[in-house]
Amino acid sequence: MPEPLKHPARTLAGFPLTRWSLVDLAAAPDGGEALDRLCRNYWYPLYAFARRSGQKQADAEDLTQGFFEMLLSKNWLADAEREKGRLRTFLLTAFRRYMANEWRREQALRRGGDCERVSLHSLDGEERYASAKEGVLAETLFDRQWALTLMERTLDALRQEYSDTGRGAQFEVLKEALMFEQGAVHYGSLATRLDIGETAVRVAVHRLRKRFREQFRAEVAATLENDGDLESELQYLGNVLAE
Repeated sequence: MPEPLKHPARTLAGFPLTRWSLVDLAAAPDGGEALDRLCRNYWYPLYAFARRSGQKQADAEDLTQGFFEMLLSKNWLADAEREKGRLRTFLLTAFRRYMANEWRREQALRRGGDCERVSLHSLDGEERYASAKEGVLAETLFDRQWALTLMERTLDALRQEYSDTGRGAQFEVLKEALMFEQGAVHYGSLATRLDIGETAVRVAVHRLRKRFREQFRAEVAATLENDGDLESELQYLGNVLAE
């Protein structure tokens, strides 16, 4: 069992979601809830990969949902190659293998299979794919969407954190500052919208940026087996987002 991270982490049924612990839980005999969480967290980068690889929308949905069901039915998660250290690498490698080998044997099954736990029809995969960056390889698109997914999870965690302390409305205004370099933030405009002083806004933005960096590191660390991979993974994902 991996040792806990040095930062607080959200929990599922009392278990800390650190590094690959969500994968460990999903691989357990009663891991349905964790598998559902795993799918809902990381389905879209795989869907985008399938679409960019030439799959039609319906086939990409089938492939993505079928893949996560196979993770459970074939117990692939228990055999994950942990030495690779990155959940990103494991999921894409396993998904490519599934696309190449398993899909042929699953085509005749009714769409969605026998398990209704996760339905991609209720998600916005094709709408999101329509805005995906053109002219990039499927692997690059997967990595970019992986990074964006972790950023979305970071924002969701901070939104909840601010909401829990009665600052939800403030967060929705301040989060805009995360999109700009520090020198390009319009503090006066933010101060007017929040009806507080500009100095207070500068302090609030500084604190939000700090929490964003901390939470994003936590989200990335939760997808890694080894602490030593964190800095290189952060640098790689940053480069992917900058392209």
